[in-house]
Amino acid sequence: MEVLTSLICAFFGTLGFTILFNVHRRFYICCGFTGMAGWAAYLAVSQFTTAPIASLAGALVVVFLSRYFAVWKRCPITVFLVAGIFPLIPGSSVYYTAYYLVTNSLELAAQNGIQAIKIAFAIVVGIVFVLSIPKEFFGLCCRKKEGTHLK
Repeated sequence: MEVLTSLICAFFGTLGFTILFNVHRRFYICCGFTGMAGWAAYLAVSQFTTAPIASLAGALVVVFLSRYFAVWKRCPITVFLVAGIFPLIPGSSVYYTAYYLVTNSLELAAQNGIQAIKIAFAIVVGIVFVLSIPKEFFGLCCRKKEGTHLK
C-alpha cells in the first residue's frame, strides 16, 4: 500500500512541478506518468542495490519515456525530462550536507555530499546514455503505435 501511495505522490509531485513551470495542459498526464514511472523504477531497483544505481535505473526510464513522448507529442524533450526527473533529484542529501556543514559535523557532511554527487552523476549518465540513441528509433516506435508503416 505504501508503494502505491509513493507512486501517486510521485505522479502528483511531478504534475505540480509541471504546472509550476507553465507546461501546456495537454502534456500534464504524460509528464506525471514519466515522473511516476521513473520513481517506480527507482523503488524496484533500490530494493536490491544502492541509491545511485537505483537513480540510474530511474533516470533511464524517465529519459526513455521523455524521448518517446517528445516524438509522439511533437514537442521538445525538456518538457517531459525536466518534470519527470524531479522525483529522482537528491534533495535530502544536499539539504543534510548543508545542515551538517553548518553544525560542524564534517564527516557526515562529506558522506551526504558524496552520496548526492553519486546520485547526480548517475542521473547524468542515464540522460547521456538514452540521448545517444538515434531519434529515428523513437519515431519508429510512434509510427508502429499509430498504425502507419514504413516503406
